[in-house]
Amino acid sequence: MIDMIKRSFRIADGESCRSLGVVGLLMAGVMLASGCNRQPFNAEALRKEALQADPAFAEALNKHDELANRVLVLKRELDLKRTQIEGQISALRAELRDTTAAVNRNIDSTKALLNPTIERIELSTSLGAEDLRAKERQRSQLGRSISRLRKQLKQSGEQTSTEQAQMTQQLTEMLQETQRLDQEIAALKEHLRILKMKRLLLRW
Repeated sequence: MIDMIKRSFRIADGESCRSLGVVGLLMAGVMLASGCNRQPFNAEALRKEALQADPAFAEALNKHDELANRVLVLKRELDLKRTQIEGQISALRAELRDTTAAVNRNIDSTKALLNPTIERIELSTSLGAEDLRAKERQRSQLGRSISRLRKQLKQSGEQTSTEQAQMTQQLTEMLQETQRLDQEIAALKEHLRILKMKRLLLRW
């Protein structure tokens, strides 16, 4: 290939031929590197031929070798540093996992210190709600009884004066009982509201 490049220039001058020979070598190398020639090349043979064509090229080759060695050392240092850092990262990740697990256990045990208070509030809420439902049922039944009694009192012709007096007294007592129940129901509702507020404030 080099001979073909030399012949293509058709220059008789010897020094010019040597210069063109070096140029041809470089062009051949570029063509080989770019895939124009798929056949493997002998770097040592190319080196030897290039030096024969231009002995002064030895300085550039020596500089290249020196820099190539330096690049190789830098790459090896990078690989070593990468290995060290990746090892440190793995160790730090493991440490983070262990620390996270330990802290989470500590958090759970710390939160558990408040569990007795929370359980008391929840128990009071459950009992208060049950008591409220019972009193509301009692109040509802009492209200129906009062309605029936009032209807009976309107039918004054069917009762004696004594019966009417007894029914009136009974109605009065029932109305007083409704007032008591209404007060207790209102107090229970307020109690449950406060309990709900406390539970919300103790939520994590």
